[in-house]
Amino acid sequence: MPDLPNLPDARDESGHLIRELHGVTLAQILEYLVAAYGWPELDRRIRINCFAVNPSIKSSLTFLRRTPWARAKVEELYIRTRTAEVLAKK
Repeated sequence: MPDLPNLPDARDESGHLIRELHGVTLAQILEYLVAAYGWPELDRRIRINCFAVNPSIKSSLTFLRRTPWARAKVEELYIRTRTAEVLAKK
């Protein structure tokens, strides 16, 4: 789990802290980010080839599961995006 000390404590609809990623799978994280940003914007934000060259959920999941530094960047972007989304609703 990424260390995000400057982020406020935002909770999801179930009451869990978003930054704890409680019950959220890597596939759900990736699907959320693709829906929110699309592949080109994901590639711009996190420079990973699997987001730029023939991107797919399946190939990206395979890469992210094998590459801890890339997974940490994706999780951090998810936490920041979800936190901003939840805080904007308040």
